[in-house]
Amino acid sequence: MTDRRDFLATLGAAALGASLPAVGRAQGAPWPSARPITYVVPFFAGSTTDVIARIITQALSESLKQTFVVESKAGAGGIIGAETVAKAAPDGYTLIGGTSGTHAANVSLYKNLPYDPVKDFEPVSLVGDVPSLLVANPNLGVNSVADLIALLKKSEKARAYGSAGVGTTPHLAGELFSQIIGVPLLHVPYKNQSGLTDVVSGQLAFKFDQLPSTLPLLQSGKIKVLAVTSAKRIAQLPDVPTMIEAGVAGFEFTSWHAVFAPKGTPKPIVERLSTEIARVVKSPQAQPKLLDLGLEVVGGSPAELAELMQRDIERLSELIKRSGASVG
Repeated sequence: MTDRRDFLATLGAAALGASLPAVGRAQGAPWPSARPITYVVPFFAGSTTDVIARIITQALSESLKQTFVVESKAGAGGIIGAETVAKAAPDGYTLIGGTSGTHAANVSLYKNLPYDPVKDFEPVSLVGDVPSLLVANPNLGVNSVADLIALLKKSEKARAYGSAGVGTTPHLAGELFSQIIGVPLLHVPYKNQSGLTDVVSGQLAFKFDQLPSTLPLLQSGKIKVLAVTSAKRIAQLPDVPTMIEAGVAGFEFTSWHAVFAPKGTPKPIVERLSTEIARVVKSPQAQPKLLDLGLEVVGGSPAELAELMQRDIERLSELIKRSGASVG
């Protein structure tokens, strides 16, 4: 009888083990104790996405008591890194620092995108929004967005603006600006820079760019900031109006940074990561560093990130379609 009870107990334990999440059984330990967590950056080392990753993973490493490895897999507008994570095991040990480019704009920019932002990823948490600044050469003689629009309407020479490439935030911000004001603008994609130095030299009249690269030039008087593209003014430049305040109705355009996991990552892991990320990005240690990058810290739930991603996929699709932009 005892042997039979022992046999049934063993059988029951085996059945229970088979029903446990694969992450627990495969690693023999509860997440995240099995091995370091890899946080993939789909852009080059030193990029804003990379710096954000290092700020977040340092804080997460302390809160989760687990080592994080930041791994840059740059190339093809973030596609290489995103595809790598889309195909990774959904066990909570691989994450990606996704952006509005990799997880929204790329859907419309690339005809054969090798991953689906919705079907291949679990949204974890929105880190924050990054507004752009409309900047101009200080010798241009414009002191407001209205002045710039007036110049663009009468001078074809002033209509060229630069960016680091097709589909980047500065490019798409320029496309939106062109469509709203009804003036055809000429996008100039640069290979190894964003074109900001040509605004300083006067080769370009204006462009859209982000705070970290523009602030030193603004402080030295080498460029003039006319407006910010967010819905509200930013803390770093409280006297600079938004595009809407400056008279460009409907102009709100920010990029965002977020964290995603491969599709199928267990819900308890996703929820814990989301809670931890929302907490650490607002912590006294991390938040000032993120603000210095021009990031408006948000945090947020997986559901909120999923809604934002879907909304931007649709919104950017319409903008890109009207602009005719395409990468391949």
